[in-house]
Amino acid sequence: MKTTSAHAPAGSRIINRLTSISVVLLSLLLASCSEKKEALQKVNAGKVVIKGSNTIGEELAPRLIAEYKKDHPAAAFELESKATGYGLASLMAGQCDIAGASREPIKDELDLARSRGIDLSEYVIGSYSFAVIVNSANPVADLTRDQVRDIFTGAVQNWKEIGGPDAPIHLYIRDPISGTYLGFRELALENKPYGHPTKTVTNYAGIVHEVAQDASGIGYSSIELDGKGGVKAVSIGGVAPSAATVNQSKYPYARVLRLYTNKGKEASSAQDFIRFVQSSRGQEVVAQMGFVPHP
Repeated sequence: MKTTSAHAPAGSRIINRLTSISVVLLSLLLASCSEKKEALQKVNAGKVVIKGSNTIGEELAPRLIAEYKKDHPAAAFELESKATGYGLASLMAGQCDIAGASREPIKDELDLARSRGIDLSEYVIGSYSFAVIVNSANPVADLTRDQVRDIFTGAVQNWKEIGGPDAPIHLYIRDPISGTYLGFRELALENKPYGHPTKTVTNYAGIVHEVAQDASGIGYSSIELDGKGGVKAVSIGGVAPSAATVNQSKYPYARVLRLYTNKGKEASSAQDFIRFVQSSRGQEVVAQMGFVPHP
């Protein structure tokens, strides 16, 4: 399964976010007393309920939970990944212990928290980022953000348009059901649709393999896979992808991942899990899953 870089027009993005948040909040706040009682019973029983970001919840959170349970076999979790806004709304409605977020709360969410007397505790757990990769024989070594957007939306279709050879550009992307498919579109494409044709692949390693076999290929992968298997990462506006440039907020394609809790109602089980995620062992898992650990 939160920030950030390229975005859609601010007005439409904010309207969409606020509309979604309003609908979710309404449904949560109108939840029956029995549902609220059930949620409270789950917390009291020691179950850690986590809701929110797909970026965190899709693969990272399940792996962190599995690793945590190796030393805490009796620990119980409930994980629901829909969106950052959904997680924050659920937290403020008392329906989860932890909200996973791939962005910071927007003003309306902070205002709502204050109006409900909720003090949000923030825990940074790493960053979601990716490298744009090309075949190692490709002479192109640096692209602007506009060029990346135009390549992947199909506005630029030949390498000669951006200083490369006279050859058609072949796009390799994640499958549409992947959170990464949406994450790349948001950060790199300003939420514009991908161009066609594209070849979809089920994981980063698969994209690396395809681009390594295709001199005209371009795709994206986690940062640690760049430079492996016949591919290389291009710099973006002169900034190379690395853990250092991500953590220094220099690399454009990255967003910070956070966990939020209600400071006044933190369950000890939730606190212990968050401590694990931020520990060296938890951060190793973050790195293994292709994310950038928090320094």
